[in-house]
Amino acid sequence: MRARRILLTGFAPFGGEAVNPSWEVAKALDGRTFGEVTVYAKRLPVDCNRAARLVIEEIVRARPAAVLGLGQAGGRPALSLEQIAINLVDPRRNQENAGGLDGKPVIPDGPDAYFSRLPLKPIIALLRRHQIPVWLSLSAGLYACNAVMYAALHALRRTPRVPVGFIHLPYATAQTTRRAAPSMSLDVMVAGVELALQAITRRI
Repeated sequence: MRARRILLTGFAPFGGEAVNPSWEVAKALDGRTFGEVTVYAKRLPVDCNRAARLVIEEIVRARPAAVLGLGQAGGRPALSLEQIAINLVDPRRNQENAGGLDGKPVIPDGPDAYFSRLPLKPIIALLRRHQIPVWLSLSAGLYACNAVMYAALHALRRTPRVPVGFIHLPYATAQTTRRAAPSMSLDVMVAGVELALQAITRRI
């Protein structure tokens, strides 16, 4: 019998940063088990086209029981649970990254949008019970994070019972030593994502 695993993705550092909290958190939770379910982490490039392709390839290869993407949203003070991924990448954002899709859809001929398949309300309730800042976000944006969320949902569109979704993380505290911006310690982010994974495993 194939072991059940949760695919947890994070991104490489970008924008001159030495770290990306999404990968630091994913790396910290790599190998963590919840009952009979094991988390395994995969690092993605901050490149819309490549990241979308890699997450689809990993889903096809590993057939995970759930997929949770993590990304950095500098300036936000809380963990942001994304509700919607859209089939579009904004070319203005991609000028920062030559590997982007330059305004093309994430998936040609794909639907306009997909909704998260995470148990959002239980995750929020659990994090708030542990006093970890969390909120719902309407959209995953128009950049690599959105591309990964959309691609994962599209790849698993015929298996609706598989939880799939995305969480944006604040800057790590170490990233804000030279800028005035909200931040959160990596320990708190790890704890929050671990609680989210607990809620997800109850649905698989």
